[in-house]
This record gives sequence, C-alpha cells and structure tokens, in this order.
Amino acid sequence: MAPKGYPAEFRRRVIDLVDAGRPVAAVAAELGISGQSIYTWRRQARIDAGVEPGMRTAEHAELVALRKRVRELETELAIHRRATELLKGDGDPKGGTRRSE
Repeated sequence: MAPKGYPAEFRRRVIDLVDAGRPVAAVAAELGISGQSIYTWRRQARIDAGVEPGMRTAEHAELVALRKRVRELETELAIHRRATELLKGDGDPKGGTRRSE
C-alpha cells in the first residue's frame, strides 16, 4: 500500500531518520515531501513489522493480483458463455432474415 511515487529504499531511509529522533516536520521540509506521507509510511512499516494491526504490504499486493486475475477469468467466462449461446442458436448468428441460396 506504499505510494508509487517514491522508491521503497527512500521511504525506508526517511522512516529511519524519524525513528532516530528527527522531527517529522523537519525531515519533510528537508526532503521536500509531505509530513503526512511520512506518517503513512511509518504506520505501514509498523503494520509490516507486526507492531500494529492492518493489512501488510505483501498481503495487499497479493489481493490486488488476485482481484485482477478474477476480473480476467470473469471476462473469459463471459466470452465462453456468449460463444456457447451463439453455437446453440438455430438462427443466423448475425441476426439476418435473408435465406441462403
């Protein structure tokens, strides 16, 4: 659930600075990032470490991948169902009314 704008190593170093006792506002101003971003990163790091309850980064990535796979399978299933309907039908799949000669 980490922001995509900053590399994981950068976020880790920022969190290390704050954990070492530097004020969040000072680190944010020095690096030109939002203080809220630092608080969010720190909270996610605590969740990943098991200190706070919540969804870990790895679990979130797995959930996103699984949701994507479900969408793909649902699309594939819809295509197969539509193909089955077309193959079962007695009429012209194009819906035409002209007789073939």
